[in-house]
Amino acid sequence: MTGHSRKMQIDTAIIGAGAAGMMCAAHSKGRVLIVDHARTPGEKIRISGGGRCNFTNMHCTASAFLSGNPHFAKSALARYTQWDFIELVDQHNIAWHEKTLGQLFCDTSAKEIVAMLRGLMQKAGVDLRLQSNASNFAKTENGYSFDLQTPDGTTKVATRNLVIATGGKSIPKMGATGFAYDIAAQFGVPVTPTRAGLVPFTFAEGRFATISGVATPAKVTANGTTFEEALLFTHRGLSGPAVLQASSYWHEGQPITVNLAPTTDIFTALRTQRQTAGRRNLTTELAHLLPARLVEHLAGQIDLSGNLADWSDSRLQYLCTTLQAWELHPSGTEGYRTAEVTLGGIDTDALSSRSMESKTTQGLYFIGEAVDVTGWLGGYNFQWAWSSGMAAARAIAG
Repeated sequence: MTGHSRKMQIDTAIIGAGAAGMMCAAHSKGRVLIVDHARTPGEKIRISGGGRCNFTNMHCTASAFLSGNPHFAKSALARYTQWDFIELVDQHNIAWHEKTLGQLFCDTSAKEIVAMLRGLMQKAGVDLRLQSNASNFAKTENGYSFDLQTPDGTTKVATRNLVIATGGKSIPKMGATGFAYDIAAQFGVPVTPTRAGLVPFTFAEGRFATISGVATPAKVTANGTTFEEALLFTHRGLSGPAVLQASSYWHEGQPITVNLAPTTDIFTALRTQRQTAGRRNLTTELAHLLPARLVEHLAGQIDLSGNLADWSDSRLQYLCTTLQAWELHPSGTEGYRTAEVTLGGIDTDALSSRSMESKTTQGLYFIGEAVDVTGWLGGYNFQWAWSSGMAAARAIAG
């Protein structure tokens, strides 16, 4: 029996067994096939949040997402909310806790989320094909056809619905590709330009190499949007939550502004110290307010010499303005290699916000990161995966 003599007739084929694909498969009706080239499903879930999976965020609203159409995500997010997913997690007795800024993590392991989704798919009778590839997609009278290559041969698949859930280009070492964009192009669905998001900044000539590993609370502003969280200096440049968040708003060639003391009034603190400890070095006193290694680094860039008593109010004020509005010019980002998400993607104007179905090609759906909807750091992108996956599943189920 040759591989091509086998045929499979199904209701829904889902390409990509990540967060969105598994969620969609778990809640779809009829005969469902889900295909992935990886050895195991949900690999990005497994490694996320340091192995604990930051599976959603308490404060999830459409305002936490970037898109060519900022209103597009509202429908899916409203119809399957963070509270709905939390309820699902609770039903499966997965213990969780809240970290900063509404971020929810598994107490034990991200593998529990993967196991939950696998269990739901099994219960729904979903046919999961791993280490398999789908190719030669074609539109047919009743839906779609494609070749499914599995370790034991090739099968011709006919399906009424085709759901593309293959993600974006971020973290290629985990198998990420532009597959979703290729399928979109084949069926005439427009794709907006893509770039790396939630990604560290790089600077020329190892600018911060000497203070690599130093972290400090900061406000980082890119393109008019500000995030206040930790900033981390690295051998290559800047990282940490505040930087990753700002990177999604940054465009090549733009400066960023860093406030190194978002919660401290440096001017008042130093002026007060000048009354009682005027003979101390300014750098010594500044090191009580900022990390000592950072102060040492700054001393190489700006004049911090002399005792506190030598510093006038106006000079102190100027220093404080410099530290709280430090303009930096990144040479770039670390790119898709370390990016947590891909910005841009399937143009939301081409999709129904209610069902995620193509407006021009019936039965073709795009969900998850492949779509031009990108959340902030902190569980937002997983919530988009759950919500968009559920939107397609409900539409298919009718």
